[in-house]
Amino acid sequence: MYKKTLMIDLDGVLNNYTKYEEDYIPDIKQGAKEFIEKLSHNYELILYTTRNSKQAIEWLQTNNIDKYFKDITNIKKPAYIYIDDRALKFNGNFDETFKEIGNFNVYWKKKL
Repeated sequence: MYKKTLMIDLDGVLNNYTKYEEDYIPDIKQGAKEFIEKLSHNYELILYTTRNSKQAIEWLQTNNIDKYFKDITNIKKPAYIYIDDRALKFNGNFDETFKEIGNFNVYWKKKL
């Protein structure tokens, strides 16, 4: 059975990220393991991160979710959907997208 590919970001999606710390990856976000397990039934999962891949593999293993991921990369590969906390969905309108860029905040940052 062919499965569509989903690319899932590590920091801010699967963990409780609030700032980058090179030698530390925050704890797994509540519900992330169940979410990944459900997705794996119908999709091929690729972890997307700019972190060191060895560090990411260790984090996946520690949280017992490494078995659900086909690959880890820092390169945007062809995928059906990208799940990322720092993304905008382009709606076809450049003016609206320009405004959204100026007003963008990641969900985990408090709005002033």
